[in-house]
Amino acid sequence: MGKRINPLSRRPRQQRLVLAVRGAAGTGKSFFASTLADAGLGRLCYFDVERKARLLTGSDGTRFDALEIQHPDELPEFIDWALDGEGREQGYGCYALDSWAMYFGRKHRETVMAVRERSGDPTAQPTAEELSSDQVIFQEVLRRLCVDSGACVVITDQIGAKGKEDREENEMGRVLPMTSGGLEYFVDVLVEASVRIEDLKPVRVFRVVKSNSSAFPIGMELFNPSFADFLAHLNNSGTNTLPVSTPLPTQEPELLEEAPALAFVGRTGPTLEDLLAKAEENGFSQADLVTAARYYCNGKSDLQRLSPEEIADLDRRLTSRIEKAARAAAVTDSSLETTEPAAGRSRKLRA
Repeated sequence: MGKRINPLSRRPRQQRLVLAVRGAAGTGKSFFASTLADAGLGRLCYFDVERKARLLTGSDGTRFDALEIQHPDELPEFIDWALDGEGREQGYGCYALDSWAMYFGRKHRETVMAVRERSGDPTAQPTAEELSSDQVIFQEVLRRLCVDSGACVVITDQIGAKGKEDREENEMGRVLPMTSGGLEYFVDVLVEASVRIEDLKPVRVFRVVKSNSSAFPIGMELFNPSFADFLAHLNNSGTNTLPVSTPLPTQEPELLEEAPALAFVGRTGPTLEDLLAKAEENGFSQADLVTAARYYCNGKSDLQRLSPEEIADLDRRLTSRIEKAARAAAVTDSSLETTEPAAGRSRKLRA
């Protein structure tokens, strides 16, 4: 007997937080992403699209693994390596992508250049359908990291959080506002990073602008936070009942034995084969049944499409027709038996 997945085994057993950080250059997004390495979640795998992680302490492998993405097409391959390939031997427990805007911007540039080369128009732009198709492909990166990894994730982004009209500039020029919708869909909490000067000292301020967790209401601000601070706030909010570091032991088996096939208890009515056999035994053709089905079963001419209720209804009508014909035949026979002697007496009288 085969095995099948037990849905109850997929109940959440461990808490995780998928966080996106947006803001202008110099607001501490990359530094914040690197603090995943100190949150007690396991080794950090840092996908460095901007190739700036070299400026972070311990990016050479002593504190975390920063993987420089030289071409945007390498990013999906590197993610597959970390999640399903040889990278699993490194024991990665959390992931960071720096940055989503740079990856999307470089891939979008390739699409624009391809359109212009194909059309011969140096000012041509991709159509809405082409942009939509690209977005589906690009967002597969977010799905792999945010969903398939099953781990805590930080994604940095250079698009302003105030709306399409206020998106930030970056090294690749203005990045399409369509990137914001995809990122917001996949993350649990989205924060906007900025820098304030208080008492002549810079303070990094992370303000929540989108949240799926009641522990992080919109408008909430954290000052000079690390990722561990976000986890601590989640645990102390009273809304979290799941551990972050070690999953709860499973209470249900992951696989179940295939259930045996249900035994046939008994028929509750005649089958189509029974109906056809009864009709043939009593001198009715299949064409007669088709005609009756058209009349009594909402115009159905295909007997195979009849429901059990409709078959039972035709069976009752056929039985009634057979019984009626039998009664008529009996009356005819009785009449013949009573008239024949009278005819014989008349012949004798005439003789």
